[in-house]
Order: sequence, then structure tokens, then C-alpha cells
Amino acid sequence: MSQTIAGIAIPDSTITRAATDLVRESESDLLYHHSRRVFLWGALTGQRRSLKFDAELLYVGAMFHDMGLVPKFSSKTERFEVDGANAARDFLDAWHVPEADIEQVWDAIALHTTPGIPQHKKPVVALLTSGVEMDVLGLAYDQFPREQREQVVAVHPRQENFKEAIIDAFAEGTRHKPETTFGNVKADVLALKDPSYRRLNFCSIILGSAWNDHAQSGGCPACA
Repeated sequence: MSQTIAGIAIPDSTITRAATDLVRESESDLLYHHSRRVFLWGALTGQRRSLKFDAELLYVGAMFHDMGLVPKFSSKTERFEVDGANAARDFLDAWHVPEADIEQVWDAIALHTTPGIPQHKKPVVALLTSGVEMDVLGLAYDQFPREQREQVVAVHPRQENFKEAIIDAFAEGTRHKPETTFGNVKADVLALKDPSYRRLNFCSIILGSAWNDHAQSGGCPACA
């Protein structure tokens, strides 16, 4: 049965119901409610900006965007965003969704913690990031009327300690592969939550690389 929250219809198809069931089975209440709010903030942003977007693809992207934090879908070496994107790809591929649509969802999830890029991509990609930024960071908070905020949170509540709890969830989902946080926001999470974490430094990696530029500056004798 379809549901409307803050004027946004929750996509109600066989695929979206299956996505909801999988997320409900796999994620905590914290991540489930967060993911549903992300869809709603993203859809409301699209509505406010008069963007044309595929609500079903945005919904699946929102529901899967944190699946990489769940042990079942977490790899040993990939960023959690990529794990979530890969899980969504496998899910959509099993439903024979066109590759172009799968690619949109993959990009939306993989890029949702990479500021400065999603807004230049297709609406599904841009709106997923907007939804995450609203729910986690409070960006554009005042652009959502109070009534909209209250209606969304009434159905999908933010627990009293959501800010601390979502940081804990990020830490638990990335603690086992700290190297994947290099160059992204999860480095801040582990720096806060894991006393043993040591940040990698981009400039130190450059300066400490195997290249010996002084030796190479005279050119390649074999090529002369």
C-alpha cells in the first residue's frame, strides 16, 4: 500500500518493496530510518528545485547508501560507499534493471560522501547527496519548512542521540579497514573514535614515494 509523507509518495513497486525488506532485515533501526529520511529530503529537494528525477532509483539509492556499513555487505578493502554501491548493483541487476539506471544508482551511492561532485551529475546522484547532507550535516535545514521537517521525523524519527549514534555507526563500519578512509570524510570519524587510528598524509606519500627525481632529471640514458 502506497504511503505519502510530507507530500512525497514513497515508491511502491515490487522492486522498492524488495529493497525495503532487504534493508529492514540487514540494517539497524538507526540506519533504516536514516535511509528513508534521506530519500524524503532528497525528493523534497528535487521538488523544490523543479528537477525531473526517477523516484524509484532515488529510493533504492537512499535505501542502499549505507549498506556498506553492514558486515554482510562490507568488503575487506573497498570504501564502504563502494560496498553499498556494489550491493545495490547486484540487487538491481537481479531485477534486470537497465544498466544505465544501475549506473546512476551506483554513482549516487559511491559519491554521496564526496562533496563538490554529485551536484554536477544526474539528479538522482545529486539528490541522494543532498538528502544525506540534510540528515547528517543539517545542510539546507532552513530551506525545508518546519511542517515538512516535522512530518518526516514523525514517521521516521531521529533518536535522541542520533548525531553521536550515526558517527558510531560510521566508525563500526570502517574500523576494520582504516586505509579506505584516506582522502574522505570517514578519516574524521576514525580520528574521533579509534585511538589507534593514524591518518595518512597525501603530501607525505608524495614526498616518500619511490621516485628519485634528482636521478631522473638528466633524462633516460637508454633513450638517448
